[in-house]
Amino acid sequence: MPPRTTDSTPERRDDDRAPSTGPEPETAGEREGGAAAGAGAGSGKGGDGTSGARPAEPGAGHTAPTPSPAGEDSDERDERDERDEGYEGGDDTDQRVAAMRRAADGGRRWRALHLAGCAVLLAVAVTGGAVAVGGGQDGGTGVDAVSAAGALSPGDLARGDLDGGIASLQKHLRAQPRDFGGWSTLGVAYVEQARTKGDPSRYPQAERALRRSLDLEPGNDQALAGQAALAAARHDFPGALNHADRALKQNPYNERALCTRVDALVELGRYDDAAKAADTADDRRPGVPVFTRYAYVHELRGDVRTARSVLERALGSASAPADVAYVATSLGQLAWNQGEYKTALGHYARALAADDAYLPALEGRARAQAASGDRAAAVTGLEQVVARFPLPGPLVALGELYEDRGADGDRAKAGDQYALVDAWTALARAGGANTDLETALAAADHGDRKEALRSARAEWDRRHSVHTADALAWALHVNGRDEEALPYARRATATGYRNAVFLYHRGVIERATGDERAARTHLKAALDLNPGFSPLGAREARTALKDLEGNR
Repeated sequence: MPPRTTDSTPERRDDDRAPSTGPEPETAGEREGGAAAGAGAGSGKGGDGTSGARPAEPGAGHTAPTPSPAGEDSDERDERDERDEGYEGGDDTDQRVAAMRRAADGGRRWRALHLAGCAVLLAVAVTGGAVAVGGGQDGGTGVDAVSAAGALSPGDLARGDLDGGIASLQKHLRAQPRDFGGWSTLGVAYVEQARTKGDPSRYPQAERALRRSLDLEPGNDQALAGQAALAAARHDFPGALNHADRALKQNPYNERALCTRVDALVELGRYDDAAKAADTADDRRPGVPVFTRYAYVHELRGDVRTARSVLERALGSASAPADVAYVATSLGQLAWNQGEYKTALGHYARALAADDAYLPALEGRARAQAASGDRAAAVTGLEQVVARFPLPGPLVALGELYEDRGADGDRAKAGDQYALVDAWTALARAGGANTDLETALAAADHGDRKEALRSARAEWDRRHSVHTADALAWALHVNGRDEEALPYARRATATGYRNAVFLYHRGVIERATGDERAARTHLKAALDLNPGFSPLGAREARTALKDLEGNR
């Protein structure tokens, strides 16, 4: 599976707002990694860190300033401008995806362009015309209910249409612009919209909304927890940890802050601290969001039995469709990672019965179909996923399936998918997200190898997780630096985490350094664990193992 990221998960449905505030931010569901399928490219599970500096904002997709009313002073004008910025949020996914595809048209030709300039152009192409003040959909399905205070209730964003929920929040904030709880809810809703729609241009909007909440009510825990979620979504895990700790000082029971704290510690490679944080979260706010993090911490330590048991209990307690879809998909990912494809497909079927548009389940089902030998269904499934959500993980997976199939035109099709990874990366960077891990994973096998190494080193400088260790090891290998790569490959497998990609990478690197015995051990372990871990990688692992066996 693609790297797990830890930026959001289904939150509990009860209300943990502070008294007399607007609604608590509520996300619609988490994917990949301590929860959440997200934006990682390549195989394995992970996520990554960025600087805490406020990014330059894309220059398109925002409404032009309105002339100031006569007599309005500068403070009033600043407040109005900042408030109006929060009202942006309508979205046309088809238009955005089409613009991204036009930006990446020509496949490999994209790589010849200067990436920094492309980031700006892509941001313009993707956001232009898709953002409008007010955003429409006041009466979206399931989200037009407004609380007595006039703002959206916490569960509505999770259960209904996110775009409609944002529109309702915008309408409320026009009438009640000093509702700091409403602003914090809007900020987290933008974070969720960015993640679920693959649109990092929403992150600056989220940042402004959360800052507005804190301006109105300094230190309120909901906005601080929202800032933690935003930092995690941008892969700024030190920042996420800092904001989560600040939120927990204000409210030790803030569920979002408790969960994001676990996420940040996992992504920083501080697994012992993450385990303690998961225990604390379980003591204070037991429920689906905490259970899934608790399970992932155990999975990273190689304790698959406990991880599965916790997830099964979480699924048994889940009732909301978002929770069922998320937990069932997490079980599917766990099963797929162990090579249990039939079991994985069963879990994905349950997830899709709860939410037939749930992206991680659609992607996971396609990967399980590919590993089971049903490549046609896998290609069709991933084509449908990337047509709507062109994120790095499914783009790379689809490109590799095209390469493996090898029909007329498939090489060019594969190149187009890898080009779209570059396009997404440019957009994410324009939205202030760090994409070094995604870049390292995708570029090592399908792009600029020197850029892969630069990105992997930059990410390793930020954090020392098993995923960054594996990415750096592989980037060093593809650049012919296997002796330097070997310690990182060993570190990636040191926790006991059962990941076939990590084992495959280690075996290839050991073979390159002349340790054929160890190479046989780890290549065989990769194929025994998950023989369909990658269309191309698994094939290369079998070839390498066959050659090594012939040399004995």
